[in-house]
Amino acid sequence: MADPQSEDEVAALVALLDVETIEPDLYRGPRYPRGRGRVFGGQVIGQALVAGARSASPSQQAHSLHAYFMRPGDEDLEIDYRVLKDFDGRSFATRRIVALQNDAPILTMTASFQRSEAGFEHGAPMPDVPGPDALDPGDKDGGGSPVMAHFLKRFGAFEFRPIPPFGELAPRPQPGPSRLWFRLAGAAPADPAMRSAMLAYLSDFGLLTTAVLPHGVPLFSGKLQAASLDHSLWLHEPPAFDQWILYTMESPWAGGGRGLTRGTFHTQDGRHIASVAQEGLIRPIERS
Repeated sequence: MADPQSEDEVAALVALLDVETIEPDLYRGPRYPRGRGRVFGGQVIGQALVAGARSASPSQQAHSLHAYFMRPGDEDLEIDYRVLKDFDGRSFATRRIVALQNDAPILTMTASFQRSEAGFEHGAPMPDVPGPDALDPGDKDGGGSPVMAHFLKRFGAFEFRPIPPFGELAPRPQPGPSRLWFRLAGAAPADPAMRSAMLAYLSDFGLLTTAVLPHGVPLFSGKLQAASLDHSLWLHEPPAFDQWILYTMESPWAGGGRGLTRGTFHTQDGRHIASVAQEGLIRPIERS
């Protein structure tokens, strides 16, 4: 059974991702109450997905999103989400969502929603890795990195079981992949749209680290300028969060100050429930 503090963290994440209706097709997302500096990209993705879902039929669930980050968000400000209803069909609905601060776009997203239906089924096989019970909890103190410790405070709603070398402060150069078990630290919300937004939120966690893993340079080393540039997520089914989920990440390419990353999500019983891809800025900082 989850402890009250964990339940509070889950409730806080739900409150963060929920959006308020300001007027038809305009929504407002709350600011992260403990934030300082740049808004976490997963927050904007999750809030934008909820805004899109609010404008679609409850019988249609998000199955894909494609987002571009344009400006860093300011954690001192709330974020407005303008939704454009591009298409409403019997099976699918398509939305464009623009995230705004001070009337300037910080993210644009397209998202597609589908009514549930039956069809052929297959998925990527579950990797052969140690189970979560065989692993130690993740280090919520950031492994000695104050920047990482501050970053990890955003994820109190989740329990982690990293598979080494994930999360190591000074990893040896290796090609990957990188893997992490996680689960919700409390009861999951009943709303499948909110559960999908929670997975979208977490999908921006750790993904870009795989682009620097082959080079042995930690993302929070101070030697890199790093930021998400775009983000795509395919939700093969709304996550239930009733068991551990394995997040597998890899980087097939890097160059030109950018790194391409991709990942899969599997439930502990082997279902492939989501896929993700992201390109990020990984520009080395030249010291004078």
